[in-house]
Amino acid sequence: MREEDIRLSSLHEKEESFGKEALAQAYEKSIIKMEIGQILKGRIVEITAKSVLIDIGYKSEGLVPLGEFTNPKELKVGDEVEVFLEAKENDDGMVVLSKERAERSQGWENIISNFREGDKIEGTISKKVKGGFMVDIGLDAFLPASLAMLREFGGPNSILSKKLMFKIVKISKPRKNVVLSRKDFLAEEREVSKKKVFDTLKKGDLLKGIVKNITDFGAFVDVGGVIGLLHITDMSWGRIAHPSDVVSIGSEIEVVVLDFDKEKMKISLGLKQKTENPWDKVDEKYKSGEKVKGKVVNLMPYGAFIELEKGVEGLVHISELSWSKKHEHPSELLTLGQIVEVMVLDTDKSSRKISLGVKQLEKDPWKGIEKKYNVGEKIKGKISSITDYGIFVELDKGIDGLVHVSDISWTKKIANPKDVFKKGDDLEVIVLSVDEKNRRVALGIKQLEPDPWDEISTKFAPGIVAKGKITNITNFGVFVEIDKDLEGLLHVSEAGMAPDEKLDLKFKVGDEIDVRVLRVDGVQKKIALSRKDL
Repeated sequence: MREEDIRLSSLHEKEESFGKEALAQAYEKSIIKMEIGQILKGRIVEITAKSVLIDIGYKSEGLVPLGEFTNPKELKVGDEVEVFLEAKENDDGMVVLSKERAERSQGWENIISNFREGDKIEGTISKKVKGGFMVDIGLDAFLPASLAMLREFGGPNSILSKKLMFKIVKISKPRKNVVLSRKDFLAEEREVSKKKVFDTLKKGDLLKGIVKNITDFGAFVDVGGVIGLLHITDMSWGRIAHPSDVVSIGSEIEVVVLDFDKEKMKISLGLKQKTENPWDKVDEKYKSGEKVKGKVVNLMPYGAFIELEKGVEGLVHISELSWSKKHEHPSELLTLGQIVEVMVLDTDKSSRKISLGVKQLEKDPWKGIEKKYNVGEKIKGKISSITDYGIFVELDKGIDGLVHVSDISWTKKIANPKDVFKKGDDLEVIVLSVDEKNRRVALGIKQLEPDPWDEISTKFAPGIVAKGKITNITNFGVFVEIDKDLEGLLHVSEAGMAPDEKLDLKFKVGDEIDVRVLRVDGVQKKIALSRKDL
């Protein structure tokens, strides 16, 4: 080869080498300086079914999975997006990018720059995880189940995608995680709501609320975030058995503010106060001597309560049920729910009391009773009841007389009249006294015969020895029947026993013994006996 040709060839090689080097330098200058972990802006150059190809101005494009985009259907070629550089080159020579990590990184920067623990933040519940939920607040934050308070939204499926407000309870910078609380947010909101309610509250205000709970003594009502008590006594002017008879859980009701305490944040509510108090005009509606009808709503040992209208009750005292018959309990004459006619005896508006009577509906049978029955008159009647202290005898409708136990026999000791007489038996008696004012008639049986004690005093004169039968043994002596229905007392001091002897060992009921009459008391109707000198 000629020298000239060699020189030209060498020159061409130099020029070609210089051109490649210049192009390489120019290409290197055109590539953006970037570091792993950077967030870069790129442009979408292609969208496939599974991924998005993004040009970030580097020597190769990067693929991002389509699922990392929030709204993949809205993407289009040419859109500018921000991505996180995970690696400059993978095994295929492509840049490794992440849309999710870019969002998380930006979200974290936003959190640490603009929020502190205790701040409120809006987020969307993205998924349920072990122990709670994940919430999207620009990054995934954890919501513990114990702080969730999400029952109001139903099951887990209905909770997802809910956008709610939360309170940040913890930010961990080393671990780059955030813990949220819905419970704390709601608690704080309730306190704010409570303050707003109490700042504008006045007695007598009408408020709408939701019944949250029912107890035996009342209902708890939520009025604007404040829980107030609606006591059972403030639910109705009338009688109610249980608060559930008036309100139900979850129902909306309108209530009246009766009283409140700002410091303790307590409110007393009323329902019956929305209507007029029926007792305000009770003295005009129920006058003494008037006959009215009502329903028996309660029976107590001392009387029956009669509802005259809703919220107005009167009492029929047990003594006002009958002119003469002594009822043990009002239930002997009345039953719950029964409609009865009664007479108004007295009305006390200030004390909210109305006295009623049943017996006043009939003529008082005791009027003129002293002219109807004369002392010493013998009459017949039917035994209406028997007590420990005597026998009640029905002389006429509404008129009962009493034979006291002491007026049954001149001589016989009767411990219980029930042992001798039966209810319903006819009985002849004598009138001993009549007291119209106190509604009493005293009767006697023994008075039908002459007093035998004058004869007894003669027959059993002191010193006489008589044979008798032991009828009863007590700690103070022995009772001995010395004649028909005639008993005397052998006192322990007159029993003639050794100091260490006992009555119940020396004597037996039914034994016949000889006794001496010490004395006879015709006034006290007693006979004293002795065995000392026998």
